[in-house]
Amino acid sequence: MVDKNKSADKPQTEKRGGWLSRFAPGVRKIVSRRDTPDNLWVKDPDTGEMIYRSDLEAALWVTPGGRHMRLNAEARLRFTFDDGRYESIPTPDVPEDPLKFSDGKPYKDRLTAARKAAGRKDTMAIGYGDVDGQAAVVIVQDFSFMGGSLGMAAGEAFVAAAREAVKRGVPLVCFTAAGGARMQEGALSLMQMARSTLAVQEVKQAGLPYVVVLTDPTTGGVTASYAMLGDVHLAEPGALIGFAGPRVIEATIREKLPPGFQRAEYLQEKGMVDRVVTRHDLPRTLGLILSMLMGGKRRAA
Repeated sequence: MVDKNKSADKPQTEKRGGWLSRFAPGVRKIVSRRDTPDNLWVKDPDTGEMIYRSDLEAALWVTPGGRHMRLNAEARLRFTFDDGRYESIPTPDVPEDPLKFSDGKPYKDRLTAARKAAGRKDTMAIGYGDVDGQAAVVIVQDFSFMGGSLGMAAGEAFVAAAREAVKRGVPLVCFTAAGGARMQEGALSLMQMARSTLAVQEVKQAGLPYVVVLTDPTTGGVTASYAMLGDVHLAEPGALIGFAGPRVIEATIREKLPPGFQRAEYLQEKGMVDRVVTRHDLPRTLGLILSMLMGGKRRAA
């Protein structure tokens, strides 16, 4: 008599190591992991759908639903200047880890890791070129570097950009993106709020425009200083803009905040933002505003 259980076991064993296993090594060679880049697809943060990376790049990192995803500094400068061409202006060097700070991990090690991850020295990048035909100095805050935090390097870069604009006699444009001051530098980081404010005054005393583009997110000490000192304030759609975050405010006042609170559209409605502009329209809009503020005179870069 045949044991049905034993006869049933044999085909199951063959399935586990059957005909497909004989071809598997060849299939693995044809479809190598190296042939499928990890960054080929990007997940839409709103819908969860996967978007082909090259399509997203062609759309300036704006999703089909209209979400303006964060950009690194180089991409922002490229998208802003005409034909993506600009003169890169070096940012000043500053003392590293002046307080010898450690919060379980030395600040120097955090800087090293951030530089490796972001591929840059610090959060700020400066460029000079034409924005829709109008010469300008543009400074960009890169959120990918330690949350765009405002420290000595960022403050020095802002001052350098402001003085470069004055020297060349052109407007200054600042793209903000920050989570606040850099706690590892203590009071030295807070001092950059005052220094950047004085730098803005130098630009205005020279009779030159200062225009701010608020991107997601712009919070903390950056909002409390140079982010809100522009002659004109533009913002990208949906950008979070404020000092403290919504959860902190709700916990403090013990009330539910209105829908869209601290978002660009809400701030435009309340008069804190002059205009919400899509990323595709920003260069053209900036060029028109800068030209108008310069009295209609366009200076070639």
